[in-house]
Amino acid sequence: MAKKQFKAESKRLLDMMINSIYTHKEIFLRELISNASDAIDKLAYAALTDDKVGLSRSDFAIWLTPDKDARTLTIEDNGIGMTREELESNLGTIAKSGSLKFKEELAEKEGEKGDVDVIGQFGVGFYSAFMVADKVTVTSRAYGSDEAWQWESSGADGYTVTESAKESAGTKIVLHIKENAEGEDYDQFLSQYTLQSLVKKYSDYVRFPIKMAMEKSRQTEKPADAGDDWKGGWETYTEIETLNSMVPLWQRPKNEITPEAAAEFYKSKFGDYEEPLGYITANVEGAVTYKALLFIPAHAPFDLYTRDYQGGLQLYSSGVLIMDKCKELLPEWFRFIPGVVDTQDVSLNISREMLQHTRQLEVIRNNLEKKIRAELLKIQKDKPQEYARFWREFGLLLKYSAMNSYGANKENLRELLMFPTTHESGLTSLKDYVSRMAEGQEYIYYAAADDAAQAGKLPQSERVLAKGYEILCTASSEDELLLQILGEQDGKKFKSVNDDDALPQSDEEKQAAEKQAEDAKALLDFVKETLGDKVHAVRTSRKLVSHPVCMTTEGPVTLEMEKYFKQQSQLSGMEVGAGMTAQRVLELNPASPAFAALQRAFETDKDKAAKYARVLYCQALLIAGLPLEDPAAYADLVCSLMD
Repeated sequence: MAKKQFKAESKRLLDMMINSIYTHKEIFLRELISNASDAIDKLAYAALTDDKVGLSRSDFAIWLTPDKDARTLTIEDNGIGMTREELESNLGTIAKSGSLKFKEELAEKEGEKGDVDVIGQFGVGFYSAFMVADKVTVTSRAYGSDEAWQWESSGADGYTVTESAKESAGTKIVLHIKENAEGEDYDQFLSQYTLQSLVKKYSDYVRFPIKMAMEKSRQTEKPADAGDDWKGGWETYTEIETLNSMVPLWQRPKNEITPEAAAEFYKSKFGDYEEPLGYITANVEGAVTYKALLFIPAHAPFDLYTRDYQGGLQLYSSGVLIMDKCKELLPEWFRFIPGVVDTQDVSLNISREMLQHTRQLEVIRNNLEKKIRAELLKIQKDKPQEYARFWREFGLLLKYSAMNSYGANKENLRELLMFPTTHESGLTSLKDYVSRMAEGQEYIYYAAADDAAQAGKLPQSERVLAKGYEILCTASSEDELLLQILGEQDGKKFKSVNDDDALPQSDEEKQAAEKQAEDAKALLDFVKETLGDKVHAVRTSRKLVSHPVCMTTEGPVTLEMEKYFKQQSQLSGMEVGAGMTAQRVLELNPASPAFAALQRAFETDKDKAAKYARVLYCQALLIAGLPLEDPAAYADLVCSLMD
């Protein structure tokens, strides 16, 4: 028979498909298995109303047969098969989908989508075979027909259709695998173990068994007449194996997914040695239909905070893997969540570019985000110790995500954020802090320190704690900036213990503080002159109770914000927050013995007074957790006062 030409600019489309649509050549097996599964689905559907089919669901299967000597790989099914016209229509026109047409006809017939879930789209997917084969032969016999036909092509130059023979309905595809080329190993697609791993990777959850005859070895039994010097031997034998598991865990009813089963699935599927902190199931029908099984890991991936980390969920189309890491299914702040999403509303052949503009994925993403947040809040409430562990692993990511883009996503994350606290709980959410606020307390108080214990010991914290108020600890350099971005919680604003107005003062207290400052003006000017540019100002303190000194700031930039911007500049190698330097203020307690000693020295021995001033400055740095410019010089200074 004369060779026929493909329709629809075949040469250009074939080249585009092979070189552009598919990144990995191994994807061809997924496509052909999906097509075979579709063909079986159609005949299984017909068997529901046609007794002549003579097959039950357990009779259907897909067979893989590699032949290294002939360099062929055969994929065969006992599905609906194709007539001559269907062969030409489906395989002669690129991107012509017989499966899609069948589904549309079924929907029109039944007035709905119907129960048959057709995963392949015969057309573009079928031609992925030419990525690994230089010739493809398709032999098919349609159900109900006595005729069989053979379609054959060596690529974009065209195809032939000839009469053939086949004992029963179904389709057999024979791929003539290409010879190895520079940088291209085509032999791997003739390896039983490679094929087995590809089925496991891409088609493990296809509903029909995928079978292959596997060659194995075993030790031969010792013959009865063998002597003591018999060393044994080995023999090869063939065993039919089913390569796929067929029923994924996420397809089961929710009440059949036990915590034990979910944990085992998680560890084997995602290679973790620890059980997850929790798991999330979803079975949604409606405008977008999908099933999902997600997990809350107990620890962060080692590279989570690196540029190389790639998060995302495994995306399946009716049990067939179409993307291993689909980041479009998760918001950035939940990128560490592993799991699977299975939907028939996304095409098997969808590209990464198309995914970014797919409404269905946006709907799924929004729903999954709500479910993840709800599960985390449940752990936070019911299992605070486990949530504390989660926060240690992933808290930094959530904090940075809340700050990014000037807090655009802060409301999505607000309830999940945690802070160390002087309360006995040790770690608290902002909502829980507000629920414990004392009567008459106006603000949510915070202090910068390495931990909550240190925050409670800060000189500035003394008066706030004396009122019975709880203090949050902004333990890392970004925490204070995070609070500024959050703004408030349930109408309560954040207030640093460093602020003069952290606690309200009476008019009498204000007047007394002003008089103390006026009386000490000469001494304060002397200390400022002694310290020079090391401080922006020196003043008497309105916040110190028993401690002699502390370091605060003036203006919008705090010490913690200065640390944060320096840290970001070091990490990025760029100037971040240029000019964002805190204006340091040394505050002295006029009621302390140290201040009295400084005053006496100022009046009688200016050199000693200058030494006292420098000692108090260094003490203020140490209390604030700031480095001394010259620790050795400070030690010498203290020793000199001991003479």
